[in-house]
Amino acid sequence: ESIKNALLDLNFLDVQFMMEFAETDYTANGIDDAQFLISTNPGEPVKPLGKVASGGELSRIMLAIKTVMASDKIGTLIFDEIDSGISGRTAQMVSEKMNVLGRSHQIICITHLPQIAAMADSHYLIRKSVQNQTTVSTIRRLSEEESIQELSRMLGGVEITETVKESAREMRALAKSKKSGFEK
Repeated sequence: ESIKNALLDLNFLDVQFMMEFAETDYTANGIDDAQFLISTNPGEPVKPLGKVASGGELSRIMLAIKTVMASDKIGTLIFDEIDSGISGRTAQMVSEKMNVLGRSHQIICITHLPQIAAMADSHYLIRKSVQNQTTVSTIRRLSEEESIQELSRMLGGVEITETVKESAREMRALAKSKKSGFEK
């Protein structure tokens, strides 16, 4: 029920979620066969998660499960491209859910969506380059103005106009406002 409620918070409007357990022959993995079952559309029966969910749905389902299952003993949660297959309002809802989760856990998130990046308390830029025929990754914390520039790039692509920059500033300000509203 908790996972279902977390899914509703992530823009699944009419979702059913169940866990099914069966006993199998003993293997190196034990004797339990556990399976997640889900229905994301009204009137559809629950089916195995892997047969039903799209990439974007899988990202949100994973976030819901991690949100519910994360205990105080788990200090850091890592989400690699949680934005896969989502955009718009759903991306905003994911960023808000991650912000709430970040109040009790450290969240590390790799994202390509400005809605999620704008909500970050600390924004880092990861770059890959080739040096001496070897791929090297670098990471650098962005200042507030650099974060606005990166959000602008995410929003506008190749050509970053003043309108795009203003949208990035507004997005960052709205995220800060939303976060301060969560704290009250």
